[in-house]
Amino acid sequence: MAYEEAEWVPKTRLGKLVADGQITTMEDALKSRLPLREPQIVDLLLPDLTDEVLDINMVQRMTDSGRRVKFRATVIVGNGNGYVGLGQGKDVQVGNAIKKAIEAAKLNIQHITRGCGSWECACGNEHTVPYEATGKIGSVVVTLIPAPRGLGIAAGSTAKKVLEKAGIRDVWTQTEGTTRTTLNFAKATFVALNNVSTMRLPKKGNGGV
Repeated sequence: MAYEEAEWVPKTRLGKLVADGQITTMEDALKSRLPLREPQIVDLLLPDLTDEVLDINMVQRMTDSGRRVKFRATVIVGNGNGYVGLGQGKDVQVGNAIKKAIEAAKLNIQHITRGCGSWECACGNEHTVPYEATGKIGSVVVTLIPAPRGLGIAAGSTAKKVLEKAGIRDVWTQTEGTTRTTLNFAKATFVALNNVSTMRLPKKGNGGV
């Protein structure tokens, strides 16, 4: 879903900086710490972004006027090169629910740290996670483990889609809980990827080798 630049009138400080050309990369936009509230920013800075629907559910709710039905869509977006976002959207129409989910995913875009953390490989390329990390949502726990080059993504279909959008090409995963719940499975994988990026390795001592 793309926006024509001429039609977009930025309303936030970050949007104005991007429109004026003062911020030209997604990395700089995230480093600015300014809130990302306009999906058009992501469209401009990550033109190669693609999206995929992970799940669509029908949600029913009883009100005084009767039963109301909405659709809830879960979407993953990413450029396959370190940027990924996950979002949800609800609407009485499936198409609008998906559109809202895509926009939410763009506003939740994150940069994922990649590397070669497998002792079996040590190729130095950014094909897997640099070290083990875990994400937990509800009862679902997903652990990402560095894998050697060429292994591929050893994960369930939902987690695999999230990892592929992030640009992870090789990884082992361990899962616990009800992974049949697509939303929690996707969220736990997304959290694990974010935890990779926020972890800090301990510094070696002066006497370390």
